[in-house]
Amino acid sequence: MYGHVEKLAEEIKKGAASVEGVEAKLWQVSETLSEEVLGKMSAPPKSDVPVITPNDLAEADGFVFGFPTRFGMMSAQFKAFLDATGGLWRTQQLAGKPAGIFYSTGSQGGGQETTALTAITQLVHHGMIFVPIGYTFGAGMFEMEQVKGGSPYGAGTYAGDGSRVPSELELAQAFHQGKYIAGITKKLKAAA
Repeated sequence: MYGHVEKLAEEIKKGAASVEGVEAKLWQVSETLSEEVLGKMSAPPKSDVPVITPNDLAEADGFVFGFPTRFGMMSAQFKAFLDATGGLWRTQQLAGKPAGIFYSTGSQGGGQETTALTAITQLVHHGMIFVPIGYTFGAGMFEMEQVKGGSPYGAGTYAGDGSRVPSELELAQAFHQGKYIAGITKKLKAAA
């Protein structure tokens, strides 16, 4: 809605691209809200990032899915996209592919971990391999002096009313997640 997920996604892409031999692409899902509703929410215009189709997923070796949280779960826009992947599920074209998740919530009680937990079910039904970052981000995982989103499940940020921007620490965690998952994806592909 306000660009928080996209900002983290840009850092994840940079992290993934920092792994030799890895090509990272940035996509967005289709908007399901009307222009009228978006206007009432003071949402800025959408970026020019290409819109993904379910079949685009079949071409990838791995994924890092990001979404805003709505009531402790992924947004309806992302859920609608995943609901359209039934053909990929039927043929298990995503099975065995690594996938991570990241998120943006409105507040600290906004569901960072519940969003991750409820999103994992989508990966499981496709047979994807969930790759959390655990505590591989090191000292940044234990930061207590500043507000920081994210968890062992993946990078995250707090959007508040939309005016807060991701902190440098949150962006660094996103970069780390991209690099970490790209490294694992590369190893899995080489082993296949």
